[in-house]
Amino acid sequence: MDNQSLAHSRYNCTYHIVFIPKYRRKVMFGDMRKEVGEAISKVCKLEGVTIIKAATLPDHVHMYVSIPPKESVAKVVGRIKGKSALIIFDRHPEYRDKNGCHFWARGYYCETAGNVNEATIKRYIDEQYEKDRLEGE
Repeated sequence: MDNQSLAHSRYNCTYHIVFIPKYRRKVMFGDMRKEVGEAISKVCKLEGVTIIKAATLPDHVHMYVSIPPKESVAKVVGRIKGKSALIIFDRHPEYRDKNGCHFWARGYYCETAGNVNEATIKRYIDEQYEKDRLEGE
C-alpha cells in the first residue's frame, strides 16, 4: 500500500489484527457472516481505518488494516469491537441474551506489517548521513 498522509505527516502503518467471538463460539455463518463483515466495515470507515484485506471466518476475524499513527491500535480495535457488537445486537437481539451483552472476547492479536526490516532502516540512515556529508564538502 502506498504512503498515506495526514495534515503534516506521511505514513504506512499497517497491522494484521485477529479477534474472536466470546467463548470462540462458531457463530459467523451465512447471512450472519456477511452482517458481521458489514458492521466491521462500517465502523472502520467511521474510525478512519482503511481495510486492505479482511475475512470473517466462523470463529474469528482476520483484518489487514492501515491505521493512522495518531491513533492507538488498542483504542481503535476496542472501538471496532464495541461498535460492531452494538450493530450486531441491534440486528440480532438473540445474541445479546446468549452472550450476556458481549459478542467479542476480550483481547486480540496484533502484528505490524511493513515493507522494510531493521537492516534496511539502518542502511537508509547511513546512506542519508553519507549523502549529506558529501554534499557539505
